[in-house]
Amino acid sequence: MRRVSADDASETRYGDAGKVAALGLSLSPFRGLRYDPDRVSSLGAVTSPPYDVVDPDGRTRLEDSDPHNVVRLILPRPEPTAEDGYRHAAALLETWQRQGVLRPDPEPALYVYEQRTSEADGGLLQRGLIGALAVSDARVGVVLPHEDVMPRPVADRVGLMRTTKANLEPLLLTYRGDGRAAAVVERAARRDPLLETTTSDGTRHRLWAVSDRQDLADVSADLATCRALIADGHHRWAMYLRLQHEHRHLAQSPWDRGMVLLVDTAEYPLRVRAIHRVLQRLPLRDALARLRAVGGDWHVTDLGDEAEPALKTLAAAKSDGDPDGPDNAFLLAGESGFHLLTGPDEAALAAAVPADLPEEYRRLDATVLHSLLLERIWQVPDDPEHIGYLHDTGAAIREAVRSGGTAVLLNPVEEGVVRRLAEQGVTMPRKSTSFGPKPATGLVLRNLRLG
Repeated sequence: MRRVSADDASETRYGDAGKVAALGLSLSPFRGLRYDPDRVSSLGAVTSPPYDVVDPDGRTRLEDSDPHNVVRLILPRPEPTAEDGYRHAAALLETWQRQGVLRPDPEPALYVYEQRTSEADGGLLQRGLIGALAVSDARVGVVLPHEDVMPRPVADRVGLMRTTKANLEPLLLTYRGDGRAAAVVERAARRDPLLETTTSDGTRHRLWAVSDRQDLADVSADLATCRALIADGHHRWAMYLRLQHEHRHLAQSPWDRGMVLLVDTAEYPLRVRAIHRVLQRLPLRDALARLRAVGGDWHVTDLGDEAEPALKTLAAAKSDGDPDGPDNAFLLAGESGFHLLTGPDEAALAAAVPADLPEEYRRLDATVLHSLLLERIWQVPDDPEHIGYLHDTGAAIREAVRSGGTAVLLNPVEEGVVRRLAEQGVTMPRKSTSFGPKPATGLVLRNLRLG
């Protein structure tokens, strides 16, 4: 957990004109790099979820769906090292451009991006603006992170972007505007789109280009008074900052901006889901034994072998970080079935989490999990060799059984809690939330050589 300073941190918009000029959001058009639909099997077949959502089985399916699937760029096969993988991705990107598989748009534009999830997934409609957002350390307090990052994933993304010289996938950021940018989005969505496709999960995607001078001015004026919350892409935001700093000696450097999707949540509220942990080297029976040895106010309830009723029990125990609500709750899963874990007592919490931190932060499930369970009771290092982070509940359970480890399933955090902590400059443990729907990767890319 870390804190960052932020003037006027309790407000979403800035009211001081001087502060607006210095700190507001700045989103610029760019020449998008897009797939030629005549050179691929379908646009849906060349897209991918964000890199950190793709599991090994999904990666193979994406690679098999089309030889030009963008997953070959965002998760290049290391041959046999990461550096070789980065060079392979850069060469592949260059080849696809030379062959016309990927083509640059004729003029710079902002892109209105629409997603509509399947009816089975709630039929959610989301629209936002893709553009090149100004990046620098001076913008702390304007672009608000809500999760910590780990050095290794940041270094991986830095190596990939440095080598490919491209923004391969947009970060997902949220803001609250005054309606001018939203009006531009809605007007664009009434036109015929540049592209329309449906991905394998049933989500329909549409994209429009916005290059009209007045539309761009309206967007700039609205965003200049806003700050943004990073909903998805903390490691990639850290990547943007590091690479911008590396190239700070360049005048008008393309590294000063990074591709993002900005969604006005006053118009399109995002959905928040949990991200689960799989402790690959801690068998469930050992996790339970260590809890019994510690004692205290931890309570373990055996819920049997059926996933659905166990997950319903977890949802019913949700606390949302409320100090007056029930205990923190986790569902432990593995070869020994499902077990509901609740606790801790006040003394254990006070010993693990400093009392001067906000109560909402201290009582988050993710805070208790990392500060107390992982560090003190289970003594599991937070690194990829010991902990896997999975968005899908079923995949987490399957991985725990496959590895002989323990899946720790969590309830989602309310968006209001996330925003309130971020506006206080408090970041949550990494991978605490999963906002969505996430933008598909591959619909539009940004080649830094094109600006």
